[in-house]
Amino acid sequence: MSTTPEPLADLAHITPRDKAEILAQALPYIRRFHGKTIVIKYGGNAMTDPALQADFAEDVVLLKLVGMNPVVVHGGGPQIETALNRLGKKGEFVQGMRVTDAETMEVVEWVLAGEVQQDIVGLINQAGGKAVGLTGRDGGLIRAQKLRMMDNQDPTKEHDVGQVGDIVAIDPSVVRALQDDAFIPVISPIGFGEANETYNINADVVASKLATVLKAEKLMLLTNTPGVLNKAGELLTNLSAREIDELFADGTISGGMLPKISGALDAAKSGVNSVHIIDGRVPHAMLLEILTDQAYGTMIRSH
Repeated sequence: MSTTPEPLADLAHITPRDKAEILAQALPYIRRFHGKTIVIKYGGNAMTDPALQADFAEDVVLLKLVGMNPVVVHGGGPQIETALNRLGKKGEFVQGMRVTDAETMEVVEWVLAGEVQQDIVGLINQAGGKAVGLTGRDGGLIRAQKLRMMDNQDPTKEHDVGQVGDIVAIDPSVVRALQDDAFIPVISPIGFGEANETYNINADVVASKLATVLKAEKLMLLTNTPGVLNKAGELLTNLSAREIDELFADGTISGGMLPKISGALDAAKSGVNSVHIIDGRVPHAMLLEILTDQAYGTMIRSH
């Protein structure tokens, strides 16, 4: 089976009646999620492929127009990597987290808050929405402190990963004010500390925490995989907290999936109704996940 989605077929052959039927089937979902907040972590291929970028922007605008409140938190790993390579720096990771010295932090900040965030804002505006870019500094949104990372195998050993942040508190008032005024917030995962120092925070962790604080209906994490796979490479469409703990223990979930899934699990346990890890390589994956009963990834429930 090819992992790259086929380009969408021309839709001219669909009769007007079938089109109406498809739209009508979305109605119960539109009704159920009207007025609800949906936090979306945007990263991976969906973020670097121009056709998928346009699909994503259209999906976000459509969700807003039918009365939902999308909030976008973006990553930027590949773009940061490219910028560091241009400066002759090599990216280094420990347990799925980027080691961030002062120079790397500067690069992270200008790539995320400058280039990537503004690209997304532009795409959403081009698709007919009203997007506004924020970092954790805006409105005191994300207060952070230095992350203390203990070794997975040896709890007495601590890794120094530099200016990587651990969230202390999120003040969502700036996000709420924008939502109430029909804007779509686009948030870079950068926090600030007590001495106004800057921290690079894992975007999955920011999205998960923000979803909890905003009491979001859904948290959607767009990834480069079909979802959570078992050892045989099969998609697990529905997982409980207990099943996830077992997948951690036997090493099925590892690497970059670790912060993603642990954040998702925290959100599910803290009152976010459903957390979806979906395949960002599928055109309009987000709409398909929200407005149909078809599963396009892994759903995590709290119990």
